[in-house]
Amino acid sequence: MELIELGFDRWFKDQASELCEPEQRIARVTAVDRGWYTVRNEQGEVPAKATGKFMHSTKSTIDMPCVGDWVCVDYHDTDNFASIHKMLPRKSFLRRKSAGKNIEFQMIAANVDLAFIVQSCHYDFNVSRLERYLVMANEGCVEPLLILTKTDLVSADELEQLISEITDIGIKARIIAISNVTGDGLDQVKEIMSFGKTHCIVGSSGVGKSTLINQLTGHDALKTRTVSNSGEGRHTTARRQLIVLEQGAMLIDTPGMREVGILGAIEEVDDNFDDFNELSESCRFTNCGHTNEPGCAVLKAIEDGKLQQEYYQNYLKLKTESVFNEMLYTDKRKKGKTFGKDVHSVMKHKDKS
Repeated sequence: MELIELGFDRWFKDQASELCEPEQRIARVTAVDRGWYTVRNEQGEVPAKATGKFMHSTKSTIDMPCVGDWVCVDYHDTDNFASIHKMLPRKSFLRRKSAGKNIEFQMIAANVDLAFIVQSCHYDFNVSRLERYLVMANEGCVEPLLILTKTDLVSADELEQLISEITDIGIKARIIAISNVTGDGLDQVKEIMSFGKTHCIVGSSGVGKSTLINQLTGHDALKTRTVSNSGEGRHTTARRQLIVLEQGAMLIDTPGMREVGILGAIEEVDDNFDDFNELSESCRFTNCGHTNEPGCAVLKAIEDGKLQQEYYQNYLKLKTESVFNEMLYTDKRKKGKTFGKDVHSVMKHKDKS
């Protein structure tokens, strides 16, 4: 295998020539598990650890390597272990707000070409959640593809209705409906996957992500568990990992997400609701917030039935959440910098004394 087969193109090569030391080699992170990494190069995969110097130089958890990142490494123990010294800039990424009350980013995957956003037709279907995934993909410059699983549990009319719910609110991403039981739609997914390209599968627990990967790889690469009586799957994936398929495409599997919080994606929310942007040009005020301002073209469209009320409410929710979290995150970073300056001042005074 050559690095180009793992997605190492001219852009990354230029970055590596500037950042990596001559004696260091290039590898791609294929798994992360509680501070331990697995990295892969032309020869294969080995465990790895970030050096203390590299960890000390990072300012945030998002600066640490995640699955899909390219890193500069030294190999030890007859090439059976590696030390990570530096990380190359990311061409694209998927990230979200950390689950819970913690206002911080959580990296999901890096250098992704196509995101498979998976939802079940049976119990998990939620258009509002789809929009959150689309905002996440848009922010990280990743092309989205919507995959509706478990079509064998709904009728053809029900499936058509679900697809209409997505397209009727203006979502333009491609949709593929599949069944891991009957195999319907799987060939369409396989045809999309290209040599040397990285595809990341995201979605809630139990929607069939691991089963889909097993279908695409042609063997049981990942463990799965029998679905419940309701048709709901049972979560099995415990960590993020990159798998190279025989045809040369790459898949990143991720644990199920209960929350898809929005942080640092204010512009991307607007981009995702592009029909709002078009209507905004007709608003009386250029800074219209589309809430209670007079002459608001968005509110007029809702009143006339041209925009759905639920769609509008989800826009407001995502916009408000993004702005609020961004304010908290900025404030947190400012306090962190102030604390850092205070510590530096104390240590400097201590050294003098």
